[in-house]
Parts: sequence; C-alpha cells; structure tokens
Amino acid sequence: MMNTAHQLAAELKSLLGNFVPQTALILGSGLGTIADAVENPLIIEYADIKGFPQSTVSGHRGRLVCGRIGQQNVLCMQGRFHLYEGYAATLIADIIHAYKLIGVQNLIVTNAAGSLRRELEPGALMLIADHINFSGRNPLVGPNDDSLGPRFPDMSNAYDQELRLKAHQIARQEMIPLADGVYLWVLGPNFETAAEIRAFQALGADAVGMSTVPEVIAAVHAGMRVLGFSVITNYGTGLQTQPQTHAETLAKADAAAQNLQKLIFALLKEMNE
Repeated sequence: MMNTAHQLAAELKSLLGNFVPQTALILGSGLGTIADAVENPLIIEYADIKGFPQSTVSGHRGRLVCGRIGQQNVLCMQGRFHLYEGYAATLIADIIHAYKLIGVQNLIVTNAAGSLRRELEPGALMLIADHINFSGRNPLVGPNDDSLGPRFPDMSNAYDQELRLKAHQIARQEMIPLADGVYLWVLGPNFETAAEIRAFQALGADAVGMSTVPEVIAAVHAGMRVLGFSVITNYGTGLQTQPQTHAETLAKADAAAQNLQKLIFALLKEMNE
C-alpha cells in the first residue's frame, strides 16, 4: 500500500503541475455533471494516469476534472471504482492516500442509493450521518503506513459533524429538502433481496448502496474531513412493485443533481471562509 500510494501521488503531481487541490469530490452514478461547473478545468483521463484503474460502469466517465469552484481548488472524480468491478479495496485506499499526499484535506463523496424508508422517496437527498460496512471488506487490510494514518483509526466522527451542520444550514437557506441517515454498504453488483432489505432496516440503515464506505474509511485514516451525500434513486426490493434497473438509478440521479450541485457549491464557499 505504501509504495503504490506514493507512486500514484508522484504521477498525479507530474500531471497537475503547480495545481494543489484542497477538496476532492467523488461523483457517483449520474452525478458527473457537477464537474462541468469547474472553472478553467484541467481534464485528465484515467487512462493517462499510470497505475490508475478504469471505470467500467455506465454513468461514470472515467476522468479527473481539476480547477476552481468559487475560491476552492477541487479535484473531481467523474467515475469511481467499485469492488464488484473486480478491484481490491486496498486500491481505493491507495487512491485516497495519494490525494492526501498531493494536498487534499477534505473529501466530499456522493452516491446513488436505494431507500429503506417509505418517507425517503426516490429523488430525495440524504446527508450521510454514519455508515454500516456490510461488505466484509476493508481498504485498510494489510501493512499500515504510519506516515499516512494510524493502524486503528477512530470512526466516531467519520462524517465530520461541523461540515454536516453547515450542510443542513445551507440546505435550509436554499430551501433544499435534506434528510439525515445511515448508509449501508453492500458488495453488489446485484440489487438486494427483499429479505436483505428487511434485515438492513432492522440494523438501523436508511439507505443502501455499493460504494462510498471504502473511500470514507481511507479518508478518515488519512486525517481528511469527510462529507457524504446519497441521491435516493429507488426503493429497496420489497418497497416497490416494479423491478429495479440501473437506468432508473441514472434517471433519478440526474433529476436530483441540480439541488446537490447547488448545495455542494455553497458548501465549498463556506469551507473556504
């Protein structure tokens, strides 16, 4: 892990030149359009980054968009990596650790997720208050690089409380409905069974998805401040009558992206003040 993270950081520095990102944004399925608002963008295709994996899922463009949003230097990932694509969790940790090494202090992560509550309807935005790792995988397995983070990182404030309070304040000011909830990570790629959905509800989860948690664990390990948003794209199996599809996920994500973009832009301005 140590060598790969440092090697990726060196490769990114060579491609970014004098640009030093302050905040990284990971844009989930159907949410890549947020990066279109970056000013004077430097676009780097994943294929042009030595040692970087490739996105294989529809709705993930597979490139970095670097530049300014307001007064904040941002690095946007238009496309993330999922373990169900065959990637190791430790690879995701290497990428997040590389971001830390090139200057990133904050991580804003977004995803498309299924609702486990009737009142959390498709098209809603949910601020992630906490998560449940139900995948059986962890990105920190293996030797620990003490220069990047501790062997046993504390997760009591994984989703930074101060940033969450700011997000809710901005949402109220902009009159954007914003729920609060617990996100549960499953490995995927199949959608969940009705029995699994009932089990996740019993565990106290509010939404379920196939991403985000490994990036968050690695970021907390590296000492970054983290904020997470879920765009609710569908009800979990058993809460809706029609079968679930990835096309539905993309359509609902697109519909909610405008509100999420407004919220993130205002938040970036607040973070810089």
